[in-house]
Amino acid sequence: MNWLFPLAKGGGSSAPAAPLPALTSLQQQKQRQIESLRGAHASIAEIQKDVEYRLPFTVNNLTININILLPPQFPQEKPVISVFPPVRHHLMDKQGVYVTGPLISNFTMHSDLGKIIQSLLDEFWKNPPVLAPSSTSFPYLFNKPAGMPPYAPQGFPFLPPYPPQETNRTMAAVPVAESVSSSYTTDKPAAPSYGFIADLPLPVPTAEAVLQVGQNGFTYKMPDVPDTFPELSELSISQLTNMNEQEEVLLEQFVTLPQLKQVITDRDELVKSIEELAKKNLLLEPSLEAKRQTVLDKYEQLTQMKAAFEKKMQRQHELSESCSPSALQARLKVAAHEAEEESDTIAEDFLEGKTEIDDFLSSFMEKRTLCHCRRAKEEKLQQAIAMHSQFHAPL
Repeated sequence: MNWLFPLAKGGGSSAPAAPLPALTSLQQQKQRQIESLRGAHASIAEIQKDVEYRLPFTVNNLTININILLPPQFPQEKPVISVFPPVRHHLMDKQGVYVTGPLISNFTMHSDLGKIIQSLLDEFWKNPPVLAPSSTSFPYLFNKPAGMPPYAPQGFPFLPPYPPQETNRTMAAVPVAESVSSSYTTDKPAAPSYGFIADLPLPVPTAEAVLQVGQNGFTYKMPDVPDTFPELSELSISQLTNMNEQEEVLLEQFVTLPQLKQVITDRDELVKSIEELAKKNLLLEPSLEAKRQTVLDKYEQLTQMKAAFEKKMQRQHELSESCSPSALQARLKVAAHEAEEESDTIAEDFLEGKTEIDDFLSSFMEKRTLCHCRRAKEEKLQQAIAMHSQFHAPL
């Protein structure tokens, strides 16, 4: 039976069991690197024991997850460090996913993984990264599925930020004159308050300036002013002199002019139309407020949907990383090692007489078969990765 149980020291069933194999030098170095990583960063999360770890941190209101993947031959092999979401930084690759700076390219067995991650965080603090324009591309097994359009950027550039406004506004009845003077004020200078006649600026009629165009596009045709006034021709020289010297008499004469009466009438009609328009605008205010509140609700709904979308995108990225070929290979290697250790434990129990031979054969063969199947799958996956890396970018 020695050929079946290489761990046994003798052929008899009473031979003492051999001690469990100690950790190899490579495994001890790996454990020291992991302990250094845990000691330097208390908030690090273990995704897969001795295989994958994640460290979140926030800089400039941007939360970034640093994913640390330890290959099977770590620390002889360099760790794979990636970030999500992708960012623009001089330490990152062109896609903004993997860290390719000297911190990783110069990694050796004697490097300190905890200090390397701390140096990476310090560099991010000194030179904060910027979110990449297209931060939703994820790696696939070999090629991206055909016909799948890329996701739109997460920044939602088509929607400008909505300014914060009041959610509750009270409405009260306001006189028309007061509401017009207070609600429709602009940065333009207020109209001067002219007197009844003396301070009223009357434009000099010319052939070119027949229509007066306002700033709002309103056109007004001034009444025709005659060249001569027949009323003045009937007055004597003394009366004209008196009118010229006394302003009150001149104003009384101007008030009786039909052209001035027409201007005053048109002014009153214009003021009346402005008041009616202001009343209609006030009646439309409840409808405008309702539509404004609808827009605010829609914007709030869009914000919530955006947050849910980004959360699902992050979850999809995590799932895609956990199912990447390199991660699957590492897990298969760990699982095969666990199955081998369990089979060795069963063999030791049998050698010590703790189990019957029938139970031993069934359980031992089951564990050994599982171990060899996992090793075969791990080798096949490694061959597929090597073949893919010859023609495509690294997975």
